[in-house]
Amino acid sequence: MQPAADMALSSGPLSIGPVSVGIDIGTSGARAVAMRPDLSIAARSAVPLDRFGQNARDPSVWWSAVGAALTELLSGIDRAAVRSIAVDGTSGTLLPVDGAGRPLTEPLMYNDKVDDDTILAMIAREAPAASAARGATSGLAKALLFQRLSGVAAVLHQADWIAAQFSGRFDISDENNALKTGYDVEARRWPDWIAATGMRMEFLPNVVRPGDVTGRLTASAADRFGLARDVAVVAGTTDGCASFLATGAAAVGDGVTALGSSLTLKILSDRPISAPQFGIYSHRLGDAYLAGGASNSGGKVLAQHFSLGRIIELSAAIDPMTETGLDYYPLPAVGERFPIADPALPPRLTPRSADDADYLKAMFEGIAEIEALGYRRLAELGAPRLLSVRSVGGGAANPAWTAIRQRKLGVGFLPALSDEAAAGTARLALMGAIAAGLL
Repeated sequence: MQPAADMALSSGPLSIGPVSVGIDIGTSGARAVAMRPDLSIAARSAVPLDRFGQNARDPSVWWSAVGAALTELLSGIDRAAVRSIAVDGTSGTLLPVDGAGRPLTEPLMYNDKVDDDTILAMIAREAPAASAARGATSGLAKALLFQRLSGVAAVLHQADWIAAQFSGRFDISDENNALKTGYDVEARRWPDWIAATGMRMEFLPNVVRPGDVTGRLTASAADRFGLARDVAVVAGTTDGCASFLATGAAAVGDGVTALGSSLTLKILSDRPISAPQFGIYSHRLGDAYLAGGASNSGGKVLAQHFSLGRIIELSAAIDPMTETGLDYYPLPAVGERFPIADPALPPRLTPRSADDADYLKAMFEGIAEIEALGYRRLAELGAPRLLSVRSVGGGAANPAWTAIRQRKLGVGFLPALSDEAAAGTARLALMGAIAAGLL
């Protein structure tokens, strides 16, 4: 982090050398990061969606928020320093557009389900068992529904459409966003079975690798933001992949644990990992693959028992180098998805220690055991041995929990460069600028 550069957002433009810009469009707002070639962050900005309306599904609201976030970012840096731009969006969010790139109807978001038995039956019949395109929330299910609309020319992912506002290209996607729409990341093409579902292939975008240059700014985009017209527009990724990249993880065996309301594990692998029973599939990042799983355990179960203030207070009394001897499997409710796939698995939080600090410590131990089991499970499924861990999310700031996790996992813990998805996307924009000879 560079405090002086961050302060530049309120003190006028700062000469910072060449930068690339990453934009993250999420469920609540748009964020932008300007990154130097050494991966340090020169400036950042964030704008909530509700500044432009209450409908977070409205693409015009997305674009207004992105435009405001980028304008705010650029107000604090030398606009001539910008070499490239990339965008990430929520995985599985799709919208249909006409020949001019105008949305034809409200998008279907990442967690929206397609309630059409015919479509779901076609996908279930044709899609391989390990495909991420299976299920009612898949991108392919949404694309099959949208292709029925009159005037549709293309079905795009959220990040595709935002990037097109910069490049004018409404025919491009990236391998990460396309995964849940059925793209084959190993063969690097749309597989033949997709057409067998009834999908009209001409409506699907051309797919490139994250970090590939897809074009330059249109004249209107360059003029609107005061940028040079030769600024490269670079293929982005999903928000989840961007968050992984933001940490600085780059080597096979690097793991990233997100300690939020749930517990999410990701590891960079030299081969794709697929385990539908655990909800595991692999995105492709260059010549490596990003695989991971999510447990229902995590911060949500802690919050059911203690306030944040109480957790901080009790953590100060915990000795992380000793064991409570309690064997907990902390869950907020019945049911687990990974590393144990059992919808009937009950929470295990007894016997209840009379001492609150010991009770919290036992929950920390239980979640750390789930984390360790999760990485072992990924290895059993073909992922590499865990070599290092970077931690993000609110729980990563708790020193007692961190020490317990280090003891349970037995690998090096490395600092995360950032936990902002926009920073990971800026990293892709840097790759594109370097490849294009702009840096």
